Amino acid sequence: MAFTLAIVGRPNVGKSTLFNRLVGRRIALVDDRPGVTRDRREGDARLGDLEFTIIDTAGLEEADGGTLEARMRAQTEEAIRLADVVIFMVDARVGLTPDDHVFANLVRRSGKPVILAANKSEGKVGMAGAYEAFGLGLGDPVPLSAEHGEGLSELYDALAVHMPVPTYEDDAVEHDEDEVDDPNKPIPVAIVGRPNAGKSTLVNALIGEDRMLTGPEAGITRDAIAVDWDWGGRKFRLVDTAGLRKRARIEDKLEKLSVADALRAIRFAQVVVVCMDAEKPFEDQDLRIADLAAKEGRAVVLAFTKWDLIPHKGGKAAKLREETDHWLPQIKGCPVVANSAETGQGLDRLMQAIIDARVPWQKRISTSQLVRWLQETIDHHPPPAVSGRRIKLRYMTQAKTRPPTFVAFCSRPEALPESYLRYLVNGLRESFDMQGTPIRFHLKKTDNPYADTGRKIY
Repeated sequence: MAFTLAIVGRPNVGKSTLFNRLVGRRIALVDDRPGVTRDRREGDARLGDLEFTIIDTAGLEEADGGTLEARMRAQTEEAIRLADVVIFMVDARVGLTPDDHVFANLVRRSGKPVILAANKSEGKVGMAGAYEAFGLGLGDPVPLSAEHGEGLSELYDALAVHMPVPTYEDDAVEHDEDEVDDPNKPIPVAIVGRPNAGKSTLVNALIGEDRMLTGPEAGITRDAIAVDWDWGGRKFRLVDTAGLRKRARIEDKLEKLSVADALRAIRFAQVVVVCMDAEKPFEDQDLRIADLAAKEGRAVVLAFTKWDLIPHKGGKAAKLREETDHWLPQIKGCPVVANSAETGQGLDRLMQAIIDARVPWQKRISTSQLVRWLQETIDHHPPPAVSGRRIKLRYMTQAKTRPPTFVAFCSRPEALPESYLRYLVNGLRESFDMQGTPIRFHLKKTDNPYADTGRKIY
């Protein structure tokens, strides 16, 4: 059974910095200002030979019910409930504050084992604050510096006392990491869209719990938060991301970090669910986000959220299908699902669409089929003559999947018009049932098959 460790404390004491240190990657957003972290984020961590799941949490604050801060605190209290051990962190340079005493009582009442960590303990001032932490009554403080990696050996000793004795399987089987589609591995799915498009609410509705922080305020989500979930016998890793605004409107450093986190989630996903508000779909930013996902080579599913707010739905779904093909011809035929997180309408259809979108995205077509198709296509509509010279396409093969990538050998690749390339790509979609998936197409010169012109179509 996995061992879980939660890091809690008031804002800006260094919880996310320690989280990144133990995970071994800078995946939690870190900034000098307090209150950067809002949702709880989980990661696989390691300290020496100790392996465990770690939860980064929002800073504990006194807050009235219904406010954003109160909802953040509820997420932190849930992390404490899920944890086997709690690290209660204080800022040794600031010293103890009244809030530290209040929240120390909260952790004590949980009944969970507590490790008191005095962060920022480097230097004389820091060590003085670390000694002051004895006053919380949570045991001996562990002085450390999450930023500089100091004090981790002491943290190891404090954590090892609570860790279960590891067991090892003698007949462990190694799995091939390059396996095309391992059903035991979760399918990574990124949920993206403009701010307040209903992404976090959608994730909560899918998994059936208030895992993500939600509310009427736009831009609540900052970190890209991953949640593992099973549906229909398949494992999924749903990644909720920050809302993506137009680049010209992004000035704040923290928002830039959030956007970078969301873009990273798109690059590492297999399927990208682009959420659009059904009341005002196909705004310029919606189209940019969908186009970005297609250019990254991801399978795309369009989710029209807040469907319960649409009156007189007759014919609206068919119109959305028609408008999708008009505004996004590069992914024409991609799955389109109208859904409502409030009523649960369309959620099962959305998950099935995610599975269906992967089928053409990882399709493999034999070279013999492609060569035969290419010859028939050229016979029906040959390439145009440029400067009085006919362009010859002689051979074609599929280089890779995810997304489908094709290479055609051509006598004069630099002269082949873009319109004819689009004709070939659209023909591939029609002939081999690859509607809605991005396709990459490369041309190589016949007399030197290793000279890539770099021309592509997505």
